[in-house]
Amino acid sequence: MSTFKAPKGTYDLIPPFSAKYLAVREAISAPLRKAGYGYVETPGFEDVDLFARGVGESTDIVTKEMYAFETKGGDKLALRPEGTASVLRAALEASLHKQGNLPVKLWYSGSYYRYERPQKGRYRHFSQVGAEAIGAEDPALDAELIILADQAYRSLGLANFRILLNSLGDKECRPAYREALQAYLRGLDLDEETLRRAEINPLRVLDDKRADVQKQLVDAPLLRDHLCDACKAYHEEVRALITAAGVVFEDDPKLVRGLDYYTRTTFEFVHDGLGSQSAVGGGGRYDGLSEMIGGPALPSVGWALGVDRTVLALEAEGVELDIPATTSVFAVAIGDEARRLLFGKVVELRAAGVATDFSFGGKGLKGSMKDANRSGARFTVVAGERDLAEGVVQLKDMESGEQTAVPVDGLVEAVRARLA
Repeated sequence: MSTFKAPKGTYDLIPPFSAKYLAVREAISAPLRKAGYGYVETPGFEDVDLFARGVGESTDIVTKEMYAFETKGGDKLALRPEGTASVLRAALEASLHKQGNLPVKLWYSGSYYRYERPQKGRYRHFSQVGAEAIGAEDPALDAELIILADQAYRSLGLANFRILLNSLGDKECRPAYREALQAYLRGLDLDEETLRRAEINPLRVLDDKRADVQKQLVDAPLLRDHLCDACKAYHEEVRALITAAGVVFEDDPKLVRGLDYYTRTTFEFVHDGLGSQSAVGGGGRYDGLSEMIGGPALPSVGWALGVDRTVLALEAEGVELDIPATTSVFAVAIGDEARRLLFGKVVELRAAGVATDFSFGGKGLKGSMKDANRSGARFTVVAGERDLAEGVVQLKDMESGEQTAVPVDGLVEAVRARLA
């Protein structure tokens, strides 16, 4: 046993379980790549003010959960707690919005960090795949992203997730709602911290998960009753477009997201098989975020889907992903001459695009064949001194048990033909 363990609230991804994570990341990103989204990767840490301004100084993420630190040079940095602010910062820094092709469509995959109380589905280090469409105000863009996420989950075989949808209004209609909500909240029996939060961003109180708070919010004013005509029309168009695409959703007038930058369209993907951590992903429109972090006005929309929670949702539904074996051919050599020759053939097979492994460590035939079985390879190539004298190797089909002598010079072609 090592002296060290993974830090509390984190995890290691190791084979074969890690293959499931890779498959989920691939499935989520595949629809995005087909829809014109290009890959972006940002540093694991940023200027702490990027998140304070963008995510919101009143949010739990910034006040309680962010890993912030000061470098030896005096820079104040934070491990990224979410992806949108970083991706938008990168797009602005590279002037992608000035290249004349808006929206700028980007997708990303990576690790994020929040200091939270660890539990199943909630980690201090977690993985997400996200997408951002920057620089266009169009309900079709909001609908596109919701549809792409739905397609990703369907492609994995998930069936029991729900899409919750709401509109948070904009700078025209939200101020009047904010005042109405604050007036309502001031009349409740709330603790001092919650009342302070209500004065900074009252929508955050609606997202409070405590039962005693939610009980008092039953009659809270709803944003949908305060939407301006433009926001109503925008939201109805989003609803119409995703309905026409066959995507089923639920209107949730109390849905708010945990970040301050959201406007208009907001949505969440939830799975009821995960207990208290039911949200597997979510997102929405954030038309003012660019200006918050010092950029020009760039209306944008995006989402992030949790890889960890998606894996838990698959397990809750009993969905087994079709993950191909990592090895197609396993080579077993008996004797030094055979080892040298077969190792060369392994290199040739790999160069020809065949996933091939080799029995390392000088094991005998019995131990090497056990390794071949464990590898999951479809074929095993076995060669000894007698085989080499005849100019052949033995090609064994691990499913049928059938074994065939194949000329050494024709091994690569024979393997490729059988795998095809």
